[in-house]
Amino acid sequence: MATIEGFKHHARKSYTLRPVELRIADHLDVYQPLSVKEIRIQASRCMDCGTQFCSWGCPLGNLIPYWNEHAQNGDWEEAYRMLRLTNNFPEFTGKICPALCETSCSLSIHHGAVTIREIEHTIIETAFKEGWVKPRYPKMRTGKQIAIIGSGPAGLTVADELNAVGHEVTVYERSTEVGGLLRFGIPNFKLEKYVIDRRIELMKEAGVKFVTGVEVGTDMSVLKLEEEMDALVLTGGSTIPRDLQVKGRELKGIHYAVDYLSQYTMSVHGLEIEGEVISAKDKTVLVIGGGDTGSDCIGTAVRQGAKAVYQYEIMPKPPEKADVLMTWPTAANTLKTTSSHEEGAQRFWSTKTHEFIGSEGKLRGVVASSEDGSEYEIAVDLVFLAMGFLHPAREGMIEALSLELDQRGNVATDKKHMTSRKGIFSAGDMRSGQSLVVRAIHEGRIVARDIDEYLMGDSLLRG
Repeated sequence: MATIEGFKHHARKSYTLRPVELRIADHLDVYQPLSVKEIRIQASRCMDCGTQFCSWGCPLGNLIPYWNEHAQNGDWEEAYRMLRLTNNFPEFTGKICPALCETSCSLSIHHGAVTIREIEHTIIETAFKEGWVKPRYPKMRTGKQIAIIGSGPAGLTVADELNAVGHEVTVYERSTEVGGLLRFGIPNFKLEKYVIDRRIELMKEAGVKFVTGVEVGTDMSVLKLEEEMDALVLTGGSTIPRDLQVKGRELKGIHYAVDYLSQYTMSVHGLEIEGEVISAKDKTVLVIGGGDTGSDCIGTAVRQGAKAVYQYEIMPKPPEKADVLMTWPTAANTLKTTSSHEEGAQRFWSTKTHEFIGSEGKLRGVVASSEDGSEYEIAVDLVFLAMGFLHPAREGMIEALSLELDQRGNVATDKKHMTSRKGIFSAGDMRSGQSLVVRAIHEGRIVARDIDEYLMGDSLLRG
């Protein structure tokens, strides 16, 4: 590298947040990127460690020190070439990944990790701007037909990889738009949807076919599709949200977070919403669940004009700082304050919800207890359940195929990601349970290689 001592001269610096009053007034990205000059300085902080724990910590095994060096030198095209070797969609991970690589960075012990995610984001955005990101045209076609059911990050990755080696790929998506939870589960202020659209256009140009508004197993026969195709790939995600079965659950005003967030994105893009429209305007909102989805609900409610927003987490409040020497290079459980929390929310830990109370069928409040067991009542108009997902829906496709499930209710597969039915594979949350986008991309790459080997006897895909 040009220097391996940049960390001695430059402190860690990451993207800054737009002022609260500005960002809650629109639906745009909450971050303001650093300048290219600043990103080069941040890249110079990388020590190019002998043992590259950042690459170890990344589920994709990204070649981080290598593209850090090229970014430091201003060779953005070569940095992009190194980045695309391991990551099909760095524009997604560069925005929404929790950056496990930074947790594993050697500098995180004493000096503050290299801002790897921001460097990655700058590389891919520069590549798009300069026209280096091009369709992955196959050199020849194999004649093999593959159907991918689900267009989230795992499904898109499988499609991108298998199309590149010449298979005919069709992606089926039950929603009207491609992207899965990337599209409707993540608010625009975290991931603007043009980021998805421009990638889908490149994939279409390369030959990938997309069929939207069709739920395989309900709107069309999965058994017929199985007969027509050489392989099926199930990447429909983990879609059954965890419920909270307490007294009063039937009251009007209690919603799953995923339904609320989906509606928000649809409304922002002028899409038609079927059924009851959920709005937090002028209402007191309670979000139950302390993860990223709960945080997204907070940011959405604030933008809709909520009167007040509360968040309950059943677990104790994590420490603000961890003993890094005891946890490195794995992630420590520390307090996470997101941009949405900063926009306006009162948070409660070690809190258990006992009962929803209401009148005339409508939610009016919640009975909860704090860590010491004392109960109290709080008045709320809306509750969003953001407690994660259990497993994929079994009705329709899974039942029709009579697929075996694992102990958690996910689709069971062998070591080559094939289900209990020959020629049918599964990847992503539908197979492994709710996880991260970066892990879905990684699994999609592995499954694509397994399918290519199944169809052709061998594969040139890296996995």
